[in-house]
Amino acid sequence: MAIKIQSLLFLGLIVSFVSSASAIAGTATYYTVYVPSACYGYQDQGVMIAAASDALWDNGNACGRMYSVSCTGPTNAGVPQPCRNGPVTVKIVDRCPSPGCQATIDLSQEAFSQIADPAAGKINIEYNLV
Repeated sequence: MAIKIQSLLFLGLIVSFVSSASAIAGTATYYTVYVPSACYGYQDQGVMIAAASDALWDNGNACGRMYSVSCTGPTNAGVPQPCRNGPVTVKIVDRCPSPGCQATIDLSQEAFSQIADPAAGKINIEYNLV
């Protein structure tokens, strides 16, 4: 019985390392006007949405992709501990083009506020394709 428990604990440890190793570091900001969007025009896609930076846009192939996003910390001294509960899962519905885009992913205000204090404005994140 003890060997089975040890095996399960070891397997759980390996799975947690694999899932955390696959997360990609980046930054997130938020936006508040959701339509029209580059992917869906005037179709409402809800509020758990995001705009992809050029790094994620992939010539529009990012449309509809789902990402799990977690706050990992501040990008400035304004809000030293911005992170809240997380992660949040968002759907890419828009593009956040350069040079105006200041983050890897631009979250809806609702999604951002679930993982961080909106007063921070910009946060460090980890994200994975779901």
